[in-house]
Amino acid sequence: MKLLTFSTLFPNTVKPSHGIFVETRLRYLLGSGRVASKVVAPVPWFPSSNLRFGSYAAFAGVPRRETRYDIDVRHPRYLVIPKVGMTVAPWLLAQSAKQEIGRIIDEGYDFDAIDAHYFYPDGVAAVMLGKYFNKPVVITARGTDINLIPQYALPRKQLMWAAENAAGMITVCNALRDEMVQLGMPGERIVPLRNGVDLQRFQPMDRQAARTKLGIDGFTLVSVGLLDTRKAHDLTIGALPLMPDAKLLIAGTGPERKNLEMQAQRLGVADRVTFLGSVAQPQLKEYYNAADAMVLASSREGWANVLLESMACGTPVVASNVWGTPEVVAAPEAGVLMPERTSEGIARAVRTLRENYPDHAATRRYAENFSWDATTEGQIQLFSRIISTARPLSSGRRVAA
Repeated sequence: MKLLTFSTLFPNTVKPSHGIFVETRLRYLLGSGRVASKVVAPVPWFPSSNLRFGSYAAFAGVPRRETRYDIDVRHPRYLVIPKVGMTVAPWLLAQSAKQEIGRIIDEGYDFDAIDAHYFYPDGVAAVMLGKYFNKPVVITARGTDINLIPQYALPRKQLMWAAENAAGMITVCNALRDEMVQLGMPGERIVPLRNGVDLQRFQPMDRQAARTKLGIDGFTLVSVGLLDTRKAHDLTIGALPLMPDAKLLIAGTGPERKNLEMQAQRLGVADRVTFLGSVAQPQLKEYYNAADAMVLASSREGWANVLLESMACGTPVVASNVWGTPEVVAAPEAGVLMPERTSEGIARAVRTLRENYPDHAATRRYAENFSWDATTEGQIQLFSRIISTARPLSSGRRVAA
C-alpha cells in the first residue's frame, strides 16, 4: 500500500519540532511493514534566510529534499500572501505541489492515496490534488482547523467542499468528530483515531538525578508549547502568586515571550519563572521527569501530545477542560482537569493534585494505554478499504505537467 503524505505540518532540518506529531504517526505506520509513503511538505517561499526579516525567513534555509528516519521528504515552496492570503491559500498550496508530485510519479512511485494532515489549507489543497491526479484523499483533522477556521465564511465553504470530496477523514479525538458532524460533514466517513505517545522516547528516569542535572529544587511545574495566546501561559504565570512555593519552567518559543516576561516581573514572580526557549525532545524528557506536574492551559486543543509525553515519564498533568483533553486526562493517576480556565482554576487544580498526588509508576502505566498500535491498525484498515473501493475523483491527468 503506497501513500503520499501531504502536509505543511512536518519537521525539517531548520524546524525539527514543527509538526512532529505528523511525523511520529507516520513513522509508526511505516514501521508496520505494510505501508510505504513519500512526503510532500511544502514550506512558505521567502527570498532570504536572514532572520532579521522575521520568522518566515527561516523557511528559506529548508532543503528542497531531505531524508528523515529513512522517509523521503520533499519541500516545494508555496507563496504566502499577507492579509488576503487565507482565502487563496489552498489553491496556492496545491499549485506549488503539482510539479513535485508529478516528478515523484515519473520516478516510479505511483501512490494509491493521499494522506493529508490538517484540514485547512492542507486538506483542501490535497483534495484539489486528488482530483488532478485521480487519487483518493484521506484528511486528518487536528484541532484549530475545525474549532477555529470554520468561523471564516469562505474557508468554511472550502472545508465543507473538501469534506464532501474526501474519501475518508480522521480525527484525533471524539470531540472533533462531533464538531465536524455538527458543521454538516458526513459522519459515516469520519473515523476517530487518537494520537499515541512514543513510549520508548518518553519514559521514567531517575527523578532526583534529573533534578540535580537541571538545577531544579522545590515544587516545580513545567509548561510546554508555543508562546502564543492560545496556549495561555499567562494564566499559569498568573497562578504563581496563589502558589507561593511553586516554580515554573516554560519550554517553547513564540511571539508572546516578551509579554510573558513583563507579566512575571509585574506580578513579582520573575524569580520563580524560567523561560527555557526551544527544548529538543531528548532534553524535554529530562524536564518532564524533573518536574512535579505539567500544566497546559490552552483555550483549544484537539489532542495535546505533550500531556501524554509527560504522563509517559510518570509525571501527572493539570490541564484545561477543552475539546479532546478530557479524553486524555480521564483518570486520577493521569492528573487533574481545571475547574475553570483561569489562574485561580489552575491554582485550585494544582492544589487538588498535590493533596492526592498519584504514584509516578501508576501515571506511567496509564500512559502505556496510549501506544500507537491501535492507531496504526486503524489507519491500515481505513486506507485498505478506501484504496480497494476508490473511484477516480476526476478524469484529469495522472501526471502533472
